[in-house]
Amino acid sequence: MDRLHLMTVFVAVGEEESFAGGARRLGMSPPAVTRAISALEARLGVKLLQRTTRYVRVTEAGQRYLDDARRILGEVDEADEAAAGINAAPRGHLTVTAPVLFGKMFVMPGIVDYLSRYPDADVSALFLDRVVNMLEEGVDVAVRIGPLPDSSMRAIKVGQVRRVLCASPAYLEQHGIPQSPQALRERTVIAASGVSPAVEWKFGPESAPANIKLKPRLTVTSNDAAIEAARSGLGITRLMSYQIAPHLAAGELKIVLSEYENAPLPIHIVHRESKYGSAKVRSFIDLMADRLRADKHLN
Repeated sequence: MDRLHLMTVFVAVGEEESFAGGARRLGMSPPAVTRAISALEARLGVKLLQRTTRYVRVTEAGQRYLDDARRILGEVDEADEAAAGINAAPRGHLTVTAPVLFGKMFVMPGIVDYLSRYPDADVSALFLDRVVNMLEEGVDVAVRIGPLPDSSMRAIKVGQVRRVLCASPAYLEQHGIPQSPQALRERTVIAASGVSPAVEWKFGPESAPANIKLKPRLTVTSNDAAIEAARSGLGITRLMSYQIAPHLAAGELKIVLSEYENAPLPIHIVHRESKYGSAKVRSFIDLMADRLRADKHLN
């Protein structure tokens, strides 16, 4: 059997975790799918799938082969597109992910711009405060804040942000500006669990960090809520600099203890494109990189 066909069948079965599901996706009969998987395993001399009466799971070798097969099939599709001239204009579906507030403030305007420029493209935006597995969830482009783990993904640095402490001018006037991280123990603290779930804030350089354990008076599950509580004068909170930028500009919040801040966190656009680079992904990355690099709040 054709090797690319066998890879295609294996990817379908591995992603669906079912021979029947893979057959439905490909419009093949279940026996034909079973024969294809058996032929592939015989060719490789490796067991790729664990089969029981209740489920199908990839083996350790199968997971590595699944990742490689996805990449290879994606490159073949992109090579076909390039040869057919589809790269002349972005088209098709694009899935993008970013943190919730960052996505709302910086990525969504770029998506709107992208869709306005390219009428044959459509986008799914996953704005989540967790790291999305791009391969498993079918994500084409991600915006990530913080150091990147080693991976096969490609990354483009587009800016940086800081983790900052802030409070309203009214709160600081009434209670005074803290002069050291230890002084936070005598202040009202608002903790956003998405940023500091352990309620232990680290200050200073990596070479000599100071960890301060705090008991917040208010713990919230969203950064928006922490911002509103701080703006209302309840206390001091810790957030990303981009999250409070509009409120700093409006004079509703002020940064404190800036001399104790950690090193800035890099912002990257991460993607899993091959050397061919489909037009839809390449055009979106170029547009978003230009927008983020030009934003004064991120550089």
